[in-house]
Amino acid sequence: MTATDELGAYQLASADLLRSTFRRHAAGVAVITARGAAGPVGFTATSLTSVSAEPPLVSFGIGTGGSSWPAVATSEYVGVHILGEHQSDLAATFARSGADRFGAPTVWREGPEGVPVLDDVLAWLVCRVVGRVPAGDHRIVLAEVVLGDSAGAGRPLLYHQGRFSGLRD
Repeated sequence: MTATDELGAYQLASADLLRSTFRRHAAGVAVITARGAAGPVGFTATSLTSVSAEPPLVSFGIGTGGSSWPAVATSEYVGVHILGEHQSDLAATFARSGADRFGAPTVWREGPEGVPVLDDVLAWLVCRVVGRVPAGDHRIVLAEVVLGDSAGAGRPLLYHQGRFSGLRD
């Protein structure tokens, strides 16, 4: 529904309004991983946020209808991976429903606390889940950083207007 007033034309709140607004918001791309009962799980996230430096906390959103949610709902630890602009295919794989996310060509290993760690990323963290906050059809997961590696080379992958892309100078 569209209306008009002194601000001009506007739409009332809806899922479509939210989606179309956030398509205009460029976001970094991360992959969140966890150890599931039937093997590793993971998904692409653009909602990753640094929350606190002391203690070091991050947050991310996850839909409760997603295939990774059952594992994330019960996991004590998760992996957070910052993707480089060379990893748009990896981001797409982890975003696609029904994909074999950990099959070839994905390269990964079991890391600390059994967390799946992806190779060749810009940075990765292993985090201990400290909270899961209900937020509509999602949960906001708060996680304390335990360890990681931020020494990967390259430039970050971005998500904007429904596409993965790199930074432009």
